[in-house]
Amino acid sequence: MVDVVVIGAGVIGCAVAREISRYCLKVVVLDRAADVATGTTKANSAIVHAGFDARPDTMKGELNAKGNAMFDEWSKELDFPFKRNGSFVLCFQEEDRYKLLELKEQGEINGVPNLKILKKEEALRMEPKLSANVVAALYAPTGGIVCPYEMTIALAENAYDNGVEFKFDSNVISIEKIEKGFRVITEGEVIESKAVVNAAGLYADMINNMVSEKKLCIRPRKGEYCLFDKEAGNIVSRTIFQVPTKLGKGILVTPTVDGNLLVGPNALEIEDKEDLATTKEGLEEILNKARLSVENLPMNQIITSFSGLRAGSTKGDFIIGEVEDAPGFINAAGIESPGLSSAPAIAVMVADIIKEKLKPKVKENFKNKREGIKKFREMSMEERAEIVKENPHYGKIVCRCEMVTEGEILEAIKRPLGARTLDGIKRRTRAGMGRCQSGFCTPKLAEIMARELKLDPREITKFGGKSYLLVGENKDSL
Repeated sequence: MVDVVVIGAGVIGCAVAREISRYCLKVVVLDRAADVATGTTKANSAIVHAGFDARPDTMKGELNAKGNAMFDEWSKELDFPFKRNGSFVLCFQEEDRYKLLELKEQGEINGVPNLKILKKEEALRMEPKLSANVVAALYAPTGGIVCPYEMTIALAENAYDNGVEFKFDSNVISIEKIEKGFRVITEGEVIESKAVVNAAGLYADMINNMVSEKKLCIRPRKGEYCLFDKEAGNIVSRTIFQVPTKLGKGILVTPTVDGNLLVGPNALEIEDKEDLATTKEGLEEILNKARLSVENLPMNQIITSFSGLRAGSTKGDFIIGEVEDAPGFINAAGIESPGLSSAPAIAVMVADIIKEKLKPKVKENFKNKREGIKKFREMSMEERAEIVKENPHYGKIVCRCEMVTEGEILEAIKRPLGARTLDGIKRRTRAGMGRCQSGFCTPKLAEIMARELKLDPREITKFGGKSYLLVGENKDSL
């Protein structure tokens, strides 16, 4: 029997796993996919919200600013990209100015520091390319941007280094209550555990409903995005929001931590938890609304579009805590925005519940540091010469758009919880994320993977399962 099974290897599951790896516990993380960060974590706004949006009487309001304040230490310890670029909320009508004041007051109650209402002239001085129709703006200097999948990979690798076991392609099909905990049944094995943490994202309702009479309902909300080339990345330096609506925080325009520009999302309630299709109408909607904030968006520099699904609960708030009729079963469900921003605080909250339940000893040899893959594109000429001297693989560029070397690809494969899919390499190194969107580097990446993992090229997948890249030789199809 293990101590804790964590279901879900997104940012919440991996954050919880890392936090409880501080203690003398046997922990297993299960995920139905082939890697970490394959669900909501991989496709969102990548924003660390300051914390003024949520009502103070909600878990969102309680945890957002707390989580935000932990990002500096986390990014330093775990070596993932994070930047406090600050954020604006724009008001376009004088009669809506009161909404900015309400957000400011709400944020101050939530513990957000240094909020300020800017006049039009102040806002345009700080962000010259904003629309001239701006009347005023709420400025939150503690807002930030992050790379969600690099963050999640960092959490997972550090948890692994501290003894947490990860099992991928492990779809949970049922959970049974037993005398001393739970029997978690996957398609391949049975694991008995004293406690279970439900961090299953869009499927957290199904996991909860296996053990509790208090049923949950998670409804996916689709958001579509457009990503612009790095040449457009300096149009704005801060994250630009619009006065929010009931469905969300509106269309944002933001630089990414990697130097691109991101626009989106819209908010569409859907039924299918796997529907990631984008639509012409949806993309036109986000671009038209984004022009309210920034008028001259360079449409010819859009390099890709995508959509993500938010795991919203019908309660409209995070659902975190031990289930009353299933002691030892702990939900971290309904974690939609600002879930990424709140992740560090959610992890501490869940860990405190586990500590109270299992009374574990603190691990004396806990490793709080993790070092990421060295990025050739960020090195000085001297550093590049030195690393190529040490490892000639760093002298071979595989992805020209993002200047990713073979040395980085090999590191991504050979690290703890190393990449086993093309998307796994992409998220660890950015190979394939540039202007050509993997059109140039995919054959070389597949060749390296086949060689290093000793696979037939036809076994290489994009994201696991049956997402095979190749189906046979050219002549086989004749």
